Order: sequence, then C-alpha cells, then structure tokens
Amino acid sequence: MKKTLLAQSVALACLAAAAGGAQAVSFTQNDVTVDINGTINGFYVNRDSKTENKATGVTTKSQNSELTNGLLPGWINFVVTSKAGDQDIKAHFSFAPGINNNSTVVGLPIGNNAGGSGITNPYSQIDTRNVYFQFGNNDWGTLKFGRDIGLFGQNIILSDMTLLGVGGTSNAGIPYNTTFGMIAHGYMYTGFQAQITYTTPNYNGLQASAGIFQPSRFAGDQTKTPGFQAKVDYDWKGSVPGKVWGGLVTQSTSCSTGAVCDGVSNPKSFTATGYEAGIKASIDNFEAVVYGFKGKGLGLSTIGAQFLGGSDGFGNKTDSQGYFLQGTYKLNKTKFGINWGQNKDKDGATTSVFGGPENKNSAYTLGVYHGLNKFVTLVGEFNHEKITSSAFETKNNTVSAGAILFF
Repeated sequence: MKKTLLAQSVALACLAAAAGGAQAVSFTQNDVTVDINGTINGFYVNRDSKTENKATGVTTKSQNSELTNGLLPGWINFVVTSKAGDQDIKAHFSFAPGINNNSTVVGLPIGNNAGGSGITNPYSQIDTRNVYFQFGNNDWGTLKFGRDIGLFGQNIILSDMTLLGVGGTSNAGIPYNTTFGMIAHGYMYTGFQAQITYTTPNYNGLQASAGIFQPSRFAGDQTKTPGFQAKVDYDWKGSVPGKVWGGLVTQSTSCSTGAVCDGVSNPKSFTATGYEAGIKASIDNFEAVVYGFKGKGLGLSTIGAQFLGGSDGFGNKTDSQGYFLQGTYKLNKTKFGINWGQNKDKDGATTSVFGGPENKNSAYTLGVYHGLNKFVTLVGEFNHEKITSSAFETKNNTVSAGAILFF
C-alpha cells in the first residue's frame, strides 16, 4: 500500500479526482498501467424518530434497526493510465454495489417476483459512478469526457467526516444503498454526472475547473443549452496548511408551445443558479471546515438533490441556503469529530411539498474513527436531526457502529 488509510479514504470515497491514488493491484504492459482498488463497508444502525403534527398536536414515534451501507456504497475502481507523446492519458471505470436488500423472504434477492409476491425495485443495482477518460499535461491542463463527480459541492462532501460512516437520513440506506451523511444538512449532493470538463494546471496551489453537464428537464420540456459548473481551489502548505474554494452551478430550461408549456401558466424560460464557498485548515492534529451555499431555483436543499423542486411550477423559484461547520482531532490512530449543518428552503416548491412556505433541516454528528490497521477503520457515530416545517416537526436520533475497508 502506497498511501495511509486517510489518504486512501479520500482517494477512494469520491474518487473522481483521485481515483488512482491507492491501488491494491497494479500491473503494466506495453506502457499501459492498470490499477485496481476498492472499498467495502457495513454498519448496524438504530434509529428512533418522533414527529409532531403542529395542527393536531398528535405525536407519532418509531424505532428501527438496520444493517446497511453508510454514506459510501461498496466500490471497485479500474484505473488505466498511460502516456502518448506529451499527453498524460487516464481512463476510469467504477462499479458501486450495496449490501442492502429489502426482500421480505430470506434468501431471495430484491426484485424477486415469484408468484407476484416480490417487489421489483431498481435501487439495489450496481451503480456505475465513474466512466470517463481524460488527457492533458502540466503545461495546458486536462480535458475530461464522460461521467464523474460534479464540481459544485465536490469539496464539501470530500471534507465531511461522515463519508467514512453513516451520518443522517440513515433510513435511506434501504433501498438506496447509501445513507445521506450530512447531505441536506449543510450542503447539497454533488452527484456523478455526464460532463465535458477542463481543469487548469496547478499554479502554486491555485487550480480551476469548468465544464458543461448533462442538463435536467426540471422546469420545462426543452434544454437548449447544457448545464454549467465551475470551481476554483487554492491549497497552501506550511505550519497551518489548508484550502479555500468557491464554486457555482447554473442551468436553464425552456418551454415550447403547448398546453403544458404555454408561456402563460408556465414561463417560457427558467434559470437555476447556485453559489458556494468553503475553507479548510489544520493546526497540528486539529482540522476545521467552514462552508456555505446559496441557491435560487436550484432545488429543495432539505431533500438534498439538485434540480428537484426548484419551483412551484409557475416560475416562482425555491430559495435555498445552507451552512456547515466541522472540527476533528486525531490522536494516534483515532480521529474524533463533531459537525453541524443546516439547510433551509423558502417559497417555490416548499409549500406544495412540505405544507408551508419554509422548511428547515438541521443536524449534528459526533463521530469516532479508529484505524485498526492499514485496511480497516472502525466507526462509531451518533447523529441528531431536526426537521421543521409549518405543518410538522420531526426529530431523529441515529446510533451507528461498523467498519469500512479500503484495499
């Protein structure tokens, strides 16, 4: 193994940027190198939930146990690198299955439909997250073509300590193969998206990326232009090393002439935008992260997915914003951490989805991450979520314990 466990976790977890960093198997033939690496995890999760109906005062409670993946699914990466002339070439395939299965019949897989008794469900499938190639060099930069992690929201999910654990929205583990970590509680999910992206050379720590992305028909039946994302990073070293970054995302859709998109009940065009900024710095064994974002028509941040619920269907945009704070301290092979985040949505689709003009998610996580050896990290977390709307207030407590392996 060429990297420490922490370096592996960053390289393997959202591996878009650094997928070839830690390889379990590597071989070279005819100037082409193939690296193979991966990760597997499993957690026991116990979650209790209490919801109060503000209108009636009625409270409902539930408690459930699960064996589930954490914020990461299983993941295996095949990374091919070579050099042609002065160009560095890279190709990356990855497959991300999960351990979850909601079949009610032991021994039968999800999707079983024998006698009509099973449930056909698409979520326990293999997720092909990375399918891309890139070429370039240190003189003029790199061009990437294919499917890879998005730019907007990339740095913050890589900085979230619950990437190695479970975090919040733990009930999403079945059937989605992953929990949410702190997604929707401080930031929105970046996702893995089809793209053509250019990245500049690294100028003494300063580097920028920008690209066009597969557009989403989130408010209209036409996508005349692709989505656009960009980010700028500045890394520095020294006694207090760190990183500062900023990013943006924007996309427009439009309506053709017709009964649904008539330009009257629905506007002819709709543009969603989002902006973000963050900073991460460390002193000795302590590291701190501060982050914030703001969106207009970008979607319901309290759900976490971009372009979902960006408006009420009549052009009134959803306003969203979020904040995230985190502090960790590493003592020998054990890292202790706490983070807190909040997302808030207002107007737009908020009323139709949540029953009122405003919805707010807040959460904090206490976590312990112990490096048992160079392959295995033991993880224990407690997460508290509070979801507040005009109609309901929900409080969730999640205790999780398990392990994650990198190879």
